[in-house]
Amino acid sequence: MSRLQQTDGLTDEQSELVKLVRQFVEEQIIPVAQDLEHADEYPTDIVEGMKEMGIFGLMIPEEYGGLGESLLTYALCVEEIARGWMSVSGIINTHFIVAYMLLQHGTEEQKQRYLPRMATGEVRGAFSMSEPGLGSDVAAIRTKAVKDGDEWVVTGQKMWLTNGGSSNLVAVLVRTDLGESDSPYKNMTTFLVEKEPGFGETAQGITVPGKIDKMGYKGVDTTELVLERHRAPETQILGGVPGKGFYQMMDGVEVGRVNVAARACGVSMRAFELGIAYAQQRETFGKQIAQHQGILFRLADMATKVEAAHQMMVKAARIKDAGRRNDLEAGMAKYLAAEYCADVVEQSFRIHGGYGYSKEYEIERLYREAPMLLIGEGTAEIQKMIIGRRLLEDAGRR
Repeated sequence: MSRLQQTDGLTDEQSELVKLVRQFVEEQIIPVAQDLEHADEYPTDIVEGMKEMGIFGLMIPEEYGGLGESLLTYALCVEEIARGWMSVSGIINTHFIVAYMLLQHGTEEQKQRYLPRMATGEVRGAFSMSEPGLGSDVAAIRTKAVKDGDEWVVTGQKMWLTNGGSSNLVAVLVRTDLGESDSPYKNMTTFLVEKEPGFGETAQGITVPGKIDKMGYKGVDTTELVLERHRAPETQILGGVPGKGFYQMMDGVEVGRVNVAARACGVSMRAFELGIAYAQQRETFGKQIAQHQGILFRLADMATKVEAAHQMMVKAARIKDAGRRNDLEAGMAKYLAAEYCADVVEQSFRIHGGYGYSKEYEIERLYREAPMLLIGEGTAEIQKMIIGRRLLEDAGRR
């Protein structure tokens, strides 16, 4: 095992679970990832294998049928899965965020209704904030819910739903003008929208047009979501009370950023492994290219970034597990890991030379996957804003 990305202080149970996931990745994901990715084919067999392992219920408490593991354990498992194929880690990321939001903010009835079935993978989650006309500017959302008797009527268009087609439960952030505050953040509500998996009209007033064709991040379905006078009862409001949606979503995204950092760590590790292996196989001027100082320096730089990102991700997860606010550390981890991932992948690509441009080599796939991590769960610029504001807040208190 590599000295890189080791995590101190794990229990025997945590170590054994991460080892089991690593074995699953080696045997069930890496051998088929290239073919599935090039075909843009959903990894059905891999998903079924993850269901059997209990991955979909990893952080769901045992009382609701899950494994009751920590965010750190989950992040380490995600790191391993992303090392095999980043798209697979995306399949469980949005599911996990919805389960976390239910656990933290849902009513007991909502928890009992959804969490046991989410733990088995019977119910698969997706969440939706973005819209076609906005990304990071959450306050500008236009999708709106209007009260009509005992129900709410929701109309609008959402964008960039990971698992938009395969999910059957979507946490959707909408505007609900309650007239109680001028702040847009206090007039947003999260609705739990049930639908059938698939594309087209998947529920009353719900249409999933189809998969968005992307540069990378293939296999997983990324979609739009069109709501046309979708009627939702009061019981489908997360937590049962309107006006709390923004804060619920931000809480979910905070742990989602740890997840994205873990995915970046996994992709970085795989890129490093491919780069150092190729550098010891390829020969120029009578010796391995790894023996040339230029390549040796690249490997050293890559390994340092792989290790630094992993340790920052672990710190962010442990702070959240301790019940403390971790927006600063999660933002730092996501920002650093994603930026380092893009750099490590590019350096591995350069080590491969012309062969890195060939679809026969795995690094070509990683080169197309890494950019998604730069923008997923908030761009680098958004992370810097979060980090900077929190630093000023801390400085003001002192």
